[in-house]
Amino acid sequence: MSTDLLYQIALSLLPQIGDVHARILVEHFGEAESIFRAKKSLLEKIEGIGTFRARSVKSFQYFPRAEEEIAFIEKYKIQPLFITDQQYPRRLLNCYDAPVLLYHKGNTDLNHTRIIALIGTRTHTEYGKQLVEKLVRDLVPFDILIVSGLAFGIDALAHRSALKHKLHTVGVLGHGLDKLYPPEHISLAKEMMHNGGLLTEFPSRTKPDKHNFPIRNRIVAGMSDASIVIETGIKGGSMITADLANGYNKDVFAFPGRTTDTKSSGCNELIRTNRAMLLTDAAQLVETMGWNRQPDDAKKIKQQKEIFITLTEIEKKIVDILKEKSAVHIDEIHLHCDASASSIAAAVLNLELQGIIGSLPGKMYCLL
Repeated sequence: MSTDLLYQIALSLLPQIGDVHARILVEHFGEAESIFRAKKSLLEKIEGIGTFRARSVKSFQYFPRAEEEIAFIEKYKIQPLFITDQQYPRRLLNCYDAPVLLYHKGNTDLNHTRIIALIGTRTHTEYGKQLVEKLVRDLVPFDILIVSGLAFGIDALAHRSALKHKLHTVGVLGHGLDKLYPPEHISLAKEMMHNGGLLTEFPSRTKPDKHNFPIRNRIVAGMSDASIVIETGIKGGSMITADLANGYNKDVFAFPGRTTDTKSSGCNELIRTNRAMLLTDAAQLVETMGWNRQPDDAKKIKQQKEIFITLTEIEKKIVDILKEKSAVHIDEIHLHCDASASSIAAAVLNLELQGIIGSLPGKMYCLL
């Protein structure tokens, strides 16, 4: 049994300690075991923890439950992903409420170069079905990982279309990996595990309760470069996911529909209120996200700006990141720069003013 994993699971099970405070503790102590071994007096001095939460840590008695979860993980070859692990979805690290622990079953890289979330209503129309199938088919040349929630409707269409066109696809669940909801998608989920996978923050024996699904939506939004709403009403999980993505500073797109179509009323509202960009086809998405740059462009960029004006350490770091790729999303810059958001923003602005880097659509940056 892995001692590290035992304490990591225990941390995720702590009463009165959610993901936000668990992350504060991890950032302070570096590893989960040190949190449980720390003195109460030290824990309660940490900003945001206090006496109440410190007492919760020190009185934790559910280690046997964590041991049971380890046995389940080992039996079914599930990959646990702690927030400090290299394989943890790095895009989620920019989300303040990222799950401290995830469970992954499958064969895909959750840090794929390009990831989109395809979301929408559970009761789609023929129009929505056609939009999903055409969008996925047209995105095949760009090797995109497609994320959704494995629900009825648009979610299932997105997963099936991805599999049909040999694209990896990940279903984010609102329950543990010991069951599958809805059960009608068991065969689909099995197929996905050979060309993508399943992902959840919930341990085994967690039922697919209604309140779990809005919680899991933050993973769908946070681990993706962009969320695309196909069809949705004014209320529903897709609207929640779109708002979460906006809150995480992610791009949101929506396909418009006729004003009389209730299934498109949510999409139209997202566009009307500037919470989503109007999307018409894959070409527009690719252009907006800066995914259509050619390899030759990347070579030219790398050859330029070899001699720079005097740069600060953080500016040099940003330039080095941009040398590796033709275009980089702002989230990736944040992930690789050990600095505050305000310092990174100032450095990016200064590099732009000096003509060293340029901004692209979709919050992407490149060397000039």
